[in-house]
Amino acid sequence: MGANMRYADHKLTERRSLSIWALVLTTALLATTMSARASNATGTDRVEVAASQNSKNKKAARAPAGQYFIEFRSRYALSYGHTFAMFGRLDSRGQIASREVAGLHPAGDSPVPWMIGHVIPVQSETGPSDGDLEEKYVSARYRVVLSEAEYAKVTTHIKKLQANSPLWNAVTYNCNAFVADIAKFMGLQTPSSTLLYPPDFINKMRDLNAGRDRAEIVETSSGTSSPPRD
Repeated sequence: MGANMRYADHKLTERRSLSIWALVLTTALLATTMSARASNATGTDRVEVAASQNSKNKKAARAPAGQYFIEFRSRYALSYGHTFAMFGRLDSRGQIASREVAGLHPAGDSPVPWMIGHVIPVQSETGPSDGDLEEKYVSARYRVVLSEAEYAKVTTHIKKLQANSPLWNAVTYNCNAFVADIAKFMGLQTPSSTLLYPPDFINKMRDLNAGRDRAEIVETSSGTSSPPRD
């Protein structure tokens, strides 16, 4: 009789444990589903906001011809930061109406390639990285206004740099070096060292060009760019 009671108690405990686990799993699945729905809703909201902003940008696109720009930027990060270029169209108030980002950084989201890249070159990406589009992270900037023809030449050069898929290395060819190649094509002076901290590199480049905010791209016979002759 006692053995039967112990067996019954064991079965009851087992059923209670299964019930508890079932409740935990159900709650987890419910939370996941609600989170996914919330994420989808948020994504939809973002799409609607972006569509609204794009609509506003189209209305504001009555700017005079030639209102294009490239802005060399640096931003804060958990490490020493990042340097990149943002370029696109300005509206009639000088505000950014459309934009693209080009910058050299280790491929992928893992910090491992970034760490390895301080020793040997690693595979890179040349598009936007996390934080590039957020103004709150900007640590320095230098904007140059371009004509439509100049913008076409600069963006063509940027696309060529991106197509070459250069390797990233913290010492030999880093984000500063990539931005410097774009600036040199435009006839801008750049710091002699690419090992400066990103904000120092951008601020130094702005100082070297004495606040120049217009591009002066001169084509040579070889098809490359050179600084204008005074």
